[in-house]
Amino acid sequence: MARKRLTFDDVVRAGAELVDEVGYRELTMGLLAERLGIRTPSLYKHVDGLADLQHRIAVLAVSELGDEIRDRMQGKAGRDALAALAEAFRSYATEHPGRYTATISIDFAGPGDELFRASSRVVGSVEAMLSSYDLEPDQLDHAMRTIRCTLHGFATLQASRAFRWSGDPEESFDWMIRFLDEGLRSRK
Repeated sequence: MARKRLTFDDVVRAGAELVDEVGYRELTMGLLAERLGIRTPSLYKHVDGLADLQHRIAVLAVSELGDEIRDRMQGKAGRDALAALAEAFRSYATEHPGRYTATISIDFAGPGDELFRASSRVVGSVEAMLSSYDLEPDQLDHAMRTIRCTLHGFATLQASRAFRWSGDPEESFDWMIRFLDEGLRSRK
C-alpha cells in the first residue's frame, strides 16, 4: 500500500494540532514525526527545524484568529463589535491553547514576514472596531493594548480553569465587556 505524501500544510497542521494537545513548549520534531508516522529527518523536507515549525504554527494561528475575529465582528459596531471580538478571542484561546501560545511566543522574522501580515489583519480588525468609539489618534495604541491585555488575561485564566471561586465566569465576561465599552466611551 502506497503511503500518502506529506505536504508542507500537512506538517504545519499536524504541528498545530499537536501543540493544542501537549502544549506549545512540549513540541519537538521527534514528537511530531511520531505523530505523522515518519522518521524525524523526513520533517526537514518541509520545515527548516523546530524554530521554523513554531513560526509557521504562529502564522497559521494568527491567521485563524484573524479570520475568526473578522467573521464574528462582520456588520457590528460599538459594544456589539467589542463583544464579538472578545468572544472570538476567548473561544480561540480556550479551544486552541497551544496555537494561542504560539501567537504570543514568536517574534516577526523581518520585512515580508507572513506573521507580520497576519498580525496586521488582526490589528486592522481591532482598529475598525475601535473606530466607532471616536478615540483620539494618540489613544488608539493604549486602547488596543488595554483590550489585548484584558482579553488575554481572561482567556488564559479561563483556559487554565483558574476561575475556581463562586460566581459564573460568563457573568464576569459580560461584565468585563461592559466595563471596557464604558471605559472606551468615556475617553471621548
